Amino acid sequence: MTQQAKVVGVTGSLEGEIVLVDQVFDVPANVGLLHQVVVAEEANRRRGTHSTKTRAEVSGGGAKPFRQKGTGNARQGSTRAPQFTGGGIVHGPRPRSYAQATPKKMVRAALRQALSDRARGGAIYVLRGELETPSTKGAVNIVQAAGLVGKNVSLVALPAEAGIVRSFRNLPELMIATPASLLTRTVLTSDVVLFTEAGLSAIVDRLSDRESE
Repeated sequence: MTQQAKVVGVTGSLEGEIVLVDQVFDVPANVGLLHQVVVAEEANRRRGTHSTKTRAEVSGGGAKPFRQKGTGNARQGSTRAPQFTGGGIVHGPRPRSYAQATPKKMVRAALRQALSDRARGGAIYVLRGELETPSTKGAVNIVQAAGLVGKNVSLVALPAEAGIVRSFRNLPELMIATPASLLTRTVLTSDVVLFTEAGLSAIVDRLSDRESE
């Protein structure tokens, strides 16, 4: 079944609907693939800068805490040993990379499936026209006219569409992405995905099957 997207003008008026490309917006979902790609995207966001100090790195503990024999206690060589308060950490987290490599075909397939899910739910919108002069008020009018107030909206626009990007970037609960940087996770966590006409054309070009793949 061919999916459609609602069209919103830059003046805030609803201008009907357009037909979406089946190859990108009408694809059956594979839950396992979506899960794998989203987990990889989440992992790639982690900085991995967590760190703890071992007994060799904590300060102090140069002197033996008590003599080797005669105290009745177990022998100890340093108060920086892990069993002492203030001692080093055993097997604690160290800086590392959590990055997961995901084949490009899988990434594109998952993004197509996520967009198709939003399209079937009537959550794909297209913004027609361009805001030559940045206007947050104009962006608010567009959101209100489309009935998107209070929803998590992702705007997909080209970097060259500076007027639109600068108008929408101050709105709460709105995330801005480019067609090249749009993630499956972003689509699935958004109530609505709002494309500019150029952004929609670019995402279709990015996700359409290529003979060379």
